[in-house]
Amino acid sequence: MRRTPTTAVPADEQMLACLHSPACPTAESEEREAAVPVASHPEQGWSLLCNGVLLFDDTGELLPNGTIVAPHRPQMAMA
Repeated sequence: MRRTPTTAVPADEQMLACLHSPACPTAESEEREAAVPVASHPEQGWSLLCNGVLLFDDTGELLPNGTIVAPHRPQMAMA
């Protein structure tokens, strides 16, 4: 267990317990990519967000429950 000044967070929930103010969007939220990065490895092409989402440089995602979100880059408008 990791202890914080106000509460104890079980080890298996540490990654999912957002202490930011305002709280980061949950992994189930459509805005999940707006969560704060807690680990970043640009040389490997991924970042771990506060809500437990692995965000890849190609915009793909791996959610904490194992769900894969396919890359979803915005399409360029043709001039």
